[in-house]
Amino acid sequence: MIRATVLYPSKPGSRFDAEYYLKTHMPLAERLVGSAMKGITVDIGLSGGAPGEPAPFAAITSMTFESADTFKSAFLPHVDALMSDVPNYTNIEPVLQISEVGISK
Repeated sequence: MIRATVLYPSKPGSRFDAEYYLKTHMPLAERLVGSAMKGITVDIGLSGGAPGEPAPFAAITSMTFESADTFKSAFLPHVDALMSDVPNYTNIEPVLQISEVGISK
């Protein structure tokens, strides 16, 4: 199992429209990627570790897939449509990380 994580690092002057992201962009992504995506979570940053500190990330989205190949097959055909929607909700360049999902006891 792999996790594709999209991170939106917070920077001074950056904007992130969480409502648009949750109500428009994510349903678009789910529709385009389809059943290859086994699960998804979206974290909207509230604060950092110290009181009053801004969140280091405006948002972090994690999607699980059976394999990296499954992710690529489902995501790559739609990357242009998904990336063209990014300016509608943020001026932050998203960072993608593919990880193997590990289990710790």
